[in-house]
Amino acid sequence: MSTLSFWGAAGTVTGSKYLIETDRARVLVDCGLFQGGHELRDRNWQEPPFNAASVDAVIITHAHIDHTGYLPRFVSHGFRGPVYCSRGTADLLKILLPDSARLQEEEADYRNRHKITKHLPALPLYTEQDARETLKLLQVVPNNGQEVRITKGITAEFRIAGHILGSSQVAVRLNDEQTRTVVFSGDLGKYDQPIIRDPVAPPACDYLLVESTYGDRLHDVEHPKDALERIIKDAATRNGPVLIPAFAVGRAQEILYFIRELENEKRIPILPVCVDSPMAAAATQAYAARTEEQDQEYADALKTNPTPLRTHSMLACVTREDSKRLNTAEGARVIIAASGMMNGGRVLHHALRLLPDENATVVFVGYQAGGTLGRRVADGEKQVKVLGQWVPVRCRVEKIGGFSAHADWKEVVRWLEGIPSPPKRVFVTHGEPDAAQAMAKHIRERFGWDVTIPGYGDKIEI
Repeated sequence: MSTLSFWGAAGTVTGSKYLIETDRARVLVDCGLFQGGHELRDRNWQEPPFNAASVDAVIITHAHIDHTGYLPRFVSHGFRGPVYCSRGTADLLKILLPDSARLQEEEADYRNRHKITKHLPALPLYTEQDARETLKLLQVVPNNGQEVRITKGITAEFRIAGHILGSSQVAVRLNDEQTRTVVFSGDLGKYDQPIIRDPVAPPACDYLLVESTYGDRLHDVEHPKDALERIIKDAATRNGPVLIPAFAVGRAQEILYFIRELENEKRIPILPVCVDSPMAAAATQAYAARTEEQDQEYADALKTNPTPLRTHSMLACVTREDSKRLNTAEGARVIIAASGMMNGGRVLHHALRLLPDENATVVFVGYQAGGTLGRRVADGEKQVKVLGQWVPVRCRVEKIGGFSAHADWKEVVRWLEGIPSPPKRVFVTHGEPDAAQAMAKHIRERFGWDVTIPGYGDKIEI
């Protein structure tokens, strides 16, 4: 008997973990960190719900921390098998995992020094050394649909998902008494977004897991480039700062691409643009190097501009000292800082200064999970807690939905329309309850398929 169980991204958008068990092997698809409220974050600190040492291999759909950030912790609990991922994902993991560890160590140190911790001493979930040990397990596979052996009786095929560099949809094939295929959508990208190629159609399968982050909504009609123009021109007029909490991988590169275009087209004044994330700066270099995943628009831009991801007045803050110097800056400027949901990292220090500033603008360019600081600010709360301090929110708040790297529900349906034959069963994951319910309804109405919304810990026979 073979089973599929759901240990993350079930009832929430973070912590992706799906365990496949056969009579001969155990394979984990994604190994993500939970983000959001205390109840979810506490799961990161608990013992894994299954024996890490007994897992033969891990498959990674893409590099975002909610899909990979638990890997070093999983290794510290005894996992020693290979971690299979695309070349682009491996490039990014070499940046993201050490950076994630470093940020956790920095935050633990900050909390201990300022005595704002409930646990004495505050500890990081894992260290930079844990992350580097994890990177030794990476096994790069092609992202072109080629079949790859994972472990006894299990193979997999990786195909472009169009979400970020290296992002894959993965078809896992179980070859025992009968062959079954399980497709994991990973995070699906939008069609016609800059830099990255569109998601390819899914292959035929018996079981399909599909994300539902935006299952209950459509992206804004206003083009993100036009929205950026409007916001930056307004900030320049008022001589005020713009803070953009942005995922260091994917979102930050799109923002830089559009700002550079707007400057070239003379639609906005040239302002100082600071990327306050060593991870984002390194990821930008990785994006430039992976030509096989670049779309035609980006390839054309390279012909006239060797650095299309660099604005005319750009500063990358690598060290903490670089970041601290931003606190004394004045006037109109753009600060792009991780993390995208304001739930950790250097963006919190900027939030302390800029949330109370009536002349500042905070711009949300991606999904804000329930329980995160970003969600509370985006929802209009007038006072929020940042690094243990209550601060008033007096700044302007803008949201640019068109920047999301996730497909909205119509784009998910468009992707599903490309499947060669109906799956036996569909599982809707990676969405908050309302979004998952809405996505399931869209799929049933459009295709008439058997759709299930699994809960945390659910186990299905396949």
